[in-house]
Amino acid sequence: MRLERRPVSVERTKGSEILFGIAPCSLALSQSRRDLFRLFLKQSSGSRRLVTSEFVLQATARGVPVHHVPRRELDALCRGQVHQGVCLEASPLRFKSLEEAEKPHLGDEENPNQQLIWLVLEQIQDPMNLGALLRSAYFLGVDRVVTSQRNSCPLTPTVSKASSGVMEVFDVYSTDDLRGFLKAKTAEGWEVVGTVSNPEDVENVPVISCLEFQWNKPVIIVIGSEGDGLSLETQCLCHRMLAIPSGRALHPGIESLNVSVATGIILHSICSQKLRHGD
Repeated sequence: MRLERRPVSVERTKGSEILFGIAPCSLALSQSRRDLFRLFLKQSSGSRRLVTSEFVLQATARGVPVHHVPRRELDALCRGQVHQGVCLEASPLRFKSLEEAEKPHLGDEENPNQQLIWLVLEQIQDPMNLGALLRSAYFLGVDRVVTSQRNSCPLTPTVSKASSGVMEVFDVYSTDDLRGFLKAKTAEGWEVVGTVSNPEDVENVPVISCLEFQWNKPVIIVIGSEGDGLSLETQCLCHRMLAIPSGRALHPGIESLNVSVATGIILHSICSQKLRHGD
């Protein structure tokens, strides 16, 4: 395949977006989830040649045109984000419907009685947080991630970069009726567990430490927005609320943990029970 070296046209394919970074671009090329239009690589020499040649091989296999361009053109393509010398023009990824979430994944059928854990995100708006949440959920073994449709961040290239490419291989589902979904899962025998940074803020729902939680049925962990936490309506649908105990008395004015860090701690405290039960 001929490698294009002429200046990159600013004309983008209609409806396309620019992925940036080694992991998102490489994983997007390896999957068949997006339409792929053009790969842009930084003109390079020396140690970066191996990375570049691997990308050229991937793109060639998928029939994607390759353009070698100066760094400033990559900077312009991704509007100054950290691209690591790679950008990929591709169609956007969309959320999947909840109906699709109910279908078993490959491997789920092998052990229908396995412990299941779904992560539900209510109005997570920051793409860096969403990406970090996806990365932790994938690593720790969460079975599905479901987001509320309203006031939630879409699956942007920034989310893919923050997830270190996990977004390219891990389906994310969406619902426009979060409360109806939680009620339906409760009726199916799932436990719905919320999260809270300040236990004093919760009324009428038991609050326990995440270290005390016993995982003995399919569970949904519900995470609230960065500033406001879970809405009161969603809290009322939770059977219990989990809190992370701090290691010291916090100085006045020190806020709780970042939502993605807190979620990683809670998921690990629960998912490690699956590892122990599997021994």
